[in-house]
Amino acid sequence: MSPSRIVTLLTDFGLNDVYVGIMKGVVAQIDPTLTVIDLTHEIPPQNIIAGRFCLINAYPYFPEGTVHVAVIDPGVGTRRRAIAIQLSTGYLVGPDNGLLGGLIKQQEIITAIELNNPDYWRTPNPSTTFHGRDIFTPAGAHLARGVPIEKLGTPIDRDTLADLSLPDPKQTKNIIAGCIQHIDRFGNLITNIPGDRVAGTSWTVTFPTSPRPTVIPSRKTYGDIHPGSLLTLIGSHGWVEIAANGDSAQLQLELNWGAKVEIHLDANSTP
Repeated sequence: MSPSRIVTLLTDFGLNDVYVGIMKGVVAQIDPTLTVIDLTHEIPPQNIIAGRFCLINAYPYFPEGTVHVAVIDPGVGTRRRAIAIQLSTGYLVGPDNGLLGGLIKQQEIITAIELNNPDYWRTPNPSTTFHGRDIFTPAGAHLARGVPIEKLGTPIDRDTLADLSLPDPKQTKNIIAGCIQHIDRFGNLITNIPGDRVAGTSWTVTFPTSPRPTVIPSRKTYGDIHPGSLLTLIGSHGWVEIAANGDSAQLQLELNWGAKVEIHLDANSTP
């Protein structure tokens, strides 16, 4: 697989400061002909789960060989590893803290490397607070311009790569138990329950740990229910989500990342 000469950036840095611009400057210093695409820089600060979800959902829309640099790194400067991974269809660069774990579970891993070769860092004395500038972005740029991944460091055992402890959905008869894995800027609550588990059926959603009993009906589109009302549907990302027509489901339900969700399938409907 040849690199596509595309580097994507995903961070929790926001756009009020110069951090993202600096990372792009580092890419340009290494090779100004590379294409740099921002996935997002508005991940909530230090929210690895949100970054993991966004990376999973962006990955399929890029050409084979794209290098994805993801930096949500509350452990920056500690003993957590800086890594690069070659998948069967692309590359990942970032901290070994679970941020890359969603794609690691979905894709075939060809090679995993610890980024410990300073020849491919921005400086042999990297900052202890900005590895995005000094280690991850340079490594991503070198990969994108064709440097073999093996030159960036030493191989690591793929079984030791970190992932987050999001529970897999569990089904018992007509109930599927899952959790909230992401909340978008509209306040939609996106579960970790794949839409194909409920496609062709009708269902309702409840929240077993919420102090307020709530039953939310399934619909096809946001507009199928009165403004302000809650609904559940399969989102464009392919996961079951809970939304409010023209409003924020998160604010209405006062739920957050990791909240437990139960889908109750209509026994009279068939998938």
